[in-house]
Amino acid sequence: MLRTLDELEGCTVRATDGDVGLVKDLYFDDKAWVVRYLVVETGTWLANRQVLISPISIGRSDWLDDIIPVTITKDQVKHSPDIDTHKPVSRQHETDYLAYYGYPDYWGGADAWGEGAFPSSLATGSRSEQDAFRVARESAHAHDEMANRPRRDPHLRSADAAADYHVHASNGDIGHVEGLLVDVHTWAVRYIIVNTSNWWMGHQVAIPVGLIERMNWLDATVSLALTREAVKAAPPYDAKARLDRRQEISIHRHYDRPGYWNDAPTHARDGSE
Repeated sequence: MLRTLDELEGCTVRATDGDVGLVKDLYFDDKAWVVRYLVVETGTWLANRQVLISPISIGRSDWLDDIIPVTITKDQVKHSPDIDTHKPVSRQHETDYLAYYGYPDYWGGADAWGEGAFPSSLATGSRSEQDAFRVARESAHAHDEMANRPRRDPHLRSADAAADYHVHASNGDIGHVEGLLVDVHTWAVRYIIVNTSNWWMGHQVAIPVGLIERMNWLDATVSLALTREAVKAAPPYDAKARLDRRQEISIHRHYDRPGYWNDAPTHARDGSE
């Protein structure tokens, strides 16, 4: 099931005992192309503090309304590690955050979420088991001689910051980033939406993220492994309509790319449209 950045921003995050706040941004990993955190503004109940919510915490939703249910409490959110949304999220902060909630690292395995494709696979165990895991993990971390050494950049980026980035094909500019399309089952970013209004009659196209060569955060640019001609001939993207699997197949065939759904577990494919 694909949702746009605009659809996700403004959704209400609902804990087991009440509303936490509204989604204001997404932090995504620009190497794995997966949303790692929702940035949530809590409102008056927590002095408008912004907090991170991991997709690991997100429960089941039918996505018929603008509610994102999570399996944590407001008190857990209240005492979660502080985050400065004006600075990059460090691996150290992620380690502290995941330890607080009793979640294992997602970066230790070969798949998007550790050893699995779904974030919910990391949210196993009861609350007491998670607390025990958290205590053990914090103890191990305290004795880790590597703990004070610089951590590798996890490449977490703001989705809002990526909006309006200039997009370059291999032989020239084609437009700017209009938004993202996110698979809310796996929280993988599947497409960037490119607005070509400054170049080709103002239509929008959905570009599979596998065709992105790099994102330059200093220059605010996205470079594609595509020519301008390939983008010009691509199926147009209609922002007013839901992108369905038939249209996705057309897009991937145009770019001669395999569909991401071919490798997805069956229950994910069944609900992805």
